[in-house]
Amino acid sequence: MISRRHFLALGGAGLLGLPSFLEARASAHVFHFGVIADTHIIDDFYRGPEGNEEDTWSIFQTSKRLTAARTALNAVSPALERLFVVGDFFHDYPSADLDFYFAATTRIDHARALIDGFRMPVHVGFGNHDYAVPKVSREGSHELFRRKLGVAPYYAVEHRGIKFVHLNNFLGTTWEAGHAQYNKRLGSLGETQLAWLDAQLRERVPTFVFVHYPLEVIVDREVADLGLHGLLRTHADTVQRVISGHWHRWVSFDRKYGPEHLVMASTRYDEDAYLVVEVDTRAATHRLMNLDLVEWNTHFSRPYVGL
Repeated sequence: MISRRHFLALGGAGLLGLPSFLEARASAHVFHFGVIADTHIIDDFYRGPEGNEEDTWSIFQTSKRLTAARTALNAVSPALERLFVVGDFFHDYPSADLDFYFAATTRIDHARALIDGFRMPVHVGFGNHDYAVPKVSREGSHELFRRKLGVAPYYAVEHRGIKFVHLNNFLGTTWEAGHAQYNKRLGSLGETQLAWLDAQLRERVPTFVFVHYPLEVIVDREVADLGLHGLLRTHADTVQRVISGHWHRWVSFDRKYGPEHLVMASTRYDEDAYLVVEVDTRAATHRLMNLDLVEWNTHFSRPYVGL
């Protein structure tokens, strides 16, 4: 038997074999990038279970579904030039001893091997499951990511005159064990990162912002009047879009926080849960090529075939 999802994928598969006229759409001022979130890769040390039956079943599908998403995104034409992962790259820590991750092959190694199969550069950000506060210090997680992935806690990359910022909403007081504001359900960035973001946005380069927690659960003020919400509103003309994960479902906040804000679903639950974005650098505009395929407030999206 063939499911509706597989039928749709098979029905459009032939279009991917017609690159000659598709590549003609690419130009010096137009390019495409992809976004995925919440890959939640595990390893043989995973014990579980998760909070419910669906979550427990889905966690064992994560590598297979990321592989399927990779196949689809590698086949998009015109080809994607960058890919961004909006946190929860792997799922929790099987050990609090960081030496363990260099003595054994673990979930971070599996996740790295999977993204190494993408045909475009991949930029990974931090999610809550990429930390294990307070069992593992935040500094320990940063060292693990640095040594295994070459990734800083937060950073910016530029491509074709467009800036992409990976923020980290786990560096503020809400994720500081023992602090009076400690509450891991809420995100916060910390004063240093907020000042850095302000400086980045003051350069007035068109910017996409990735942050794992949706803005609704990130505190609006952290230091006096300084906070992520205010910075986004101040620089709304520069920020093209804010993209988050964490909720594992598709949610649109439109311009509630200034720039357009979208929460995306997870490849953990659906291999078609990705975004394909077209950027026109000349006009400083963009469009989400597969937004019409999204099934809002669910885990799911229909397969995308580049046209």
